[in-house]
Amino acid sequence: MGAVLKIKDLDISFGGVHAVDHLSFEVERGEILGLIGPNGSGKSTTVNIISGLYTQDGGEIVLDGTDLNKKDIADRVHLGIGRTFQSPKPFLSLTVYESVYISALLHNRSKQVAKEETERVLEFMGFSKLAWTSSSKLPVEKRKWLDMARLLPARPKVIMLDECLAGLNPAEMNESLELVQKINSEGVTIVFIEHVMAAVTKICNRVVVLNEGKRLSEGPPAEVMRQEKVIKAYLGKGYGDA
Repeated sequence: MGAVLKIKDLDISFGGVHAVDHLSFEVERGEILGLIGPNGSGKSTTVNIISGLYTQDGGEIVLDGTDLNKKDIADRVHLGIGRTFQSPKPFLSLTVYESVYISALLHNRSKQVAKEETERVLEFMGFSKLAWTSSSKLPVEKRKWLDMARLLPARPKVIMLDECLAGLNPAEMNESLELVQKINSEGVTIVFIEHVMAAVTKICNRVVVLNEGKRLSEGPPAEVMRQEKVIKAYLGKGYGDA
């Protein structure tokens, strides 16, 4: 189906330290791509550059044929880039409904259309019964879901999920993975940044492994995770032993 997102020779330094070092990879349309690697390997920095939070020192980001380099955060959202953060960022003073409705209003001039879009998203995300619950009263799992829900009115092409399983118990992880797959089934490409390897193996079509800001490996999860260089740099000796 071809690449929807192309990262070419991406490069950024902070205080002389290469956080992302001439990184290149592509994200295929409709896939769930795992972006993995040890802490400090450049995963979140890469996401911050793609979303427009950071400006790279060099390299290109191309979304569906459009060069994003000179686009601000708002432009990138309208073009189809969505992202969540490692820690949920709810609007604590708003209800679940209001949180999604504000997002819908940003992308629909008609209040009626925004209302219909909000209701669609709430039903899709399983939030209908929690619509008028204060965001401040949601548990961490539902706060992470709300972060995803606020992205959907923009009809994103690519959503980057930065450790959406962090802090969740096994049952919550499984529910969240099902939700990620459900979003993906609607045609949304997912970049899945995660440390839980069982989850990565379960839902990702491919993985890109970063180490010290560079691409260390790329390919099917099971294959990549057997590679000695990946085990040594990231997974640790004994990974996969019975």
